[in-house]
Amino acid sequence: MASPDGASGVGGSPEETELSITLTLRMLMHGKVMAGGSKGETVKRIREQSSARITISEGSCPERITTITGSTDAVFRAVSMIAFKLEEDLGAGGDGVSAGRAPVTLRLVIPASQCGSLIGKAGAKIREIRESTGAQVQVAGDLLPNSTERAVTVSGVPDTIIQCVRQICAVILESPPKGATIPYHPGLSLGTILLSANQVRGHSLSK
Repeated sequence: MASPDGASGVGGSPEETELSITLTLRMLMHGKVMAGGSKGETVKRIREQSSARITISEGSCPERITTITGSTDAVFRAVSMIAFKLEEDLGAGGDGVSAGRAPVTLRLVIPASQCGSLIGKAGAKIREIRESTGAQVQVAGDLLPNSTERAVTVSGVPDTIIQCVRQICAVILESPPKGATIPYHPGLSLGTILLSANQVRGHSLSK
């Protein structure tokens, strides 16, 4: 995807190469993390400062899908800001005395067809990412409900998480998803649909 010039950063304009690759990253997050106030100041600030396009899925489910799209540089800036925001929120929950930096966890949502490349033969690739970044990386064995996607959990301090996400993105850019992807939508499990249908039926009968 990147030209040899851009990849080496010599003889060409790395900025142009960065902007020529559009990356989309989906993350499963608690809705209130990105809200930051009554008018969503946090997500507005991250959009403005990173230049990435950020959308948050609708719904009453506490967990939402946050989709970040833009040049690789803009996406990594946004991920960096989100990781530091999560660390800040964790710190705010304590007594103000920091006993070392608490690990932050991000949950990426990735098509299952790309997870094989991420894990590598006999787990070699994921082990290499763990060792080179110092972050914990876990690929879920099961698909997310009603989708062809899996959750990839990344934990560590923000700096290690950012390095880890960069490496994960490098792998998924080199290995496009195979076949059709059915995206995961939080809260749309069959159990929830049946439960809400029963509630509606019960409510109408009780009137």
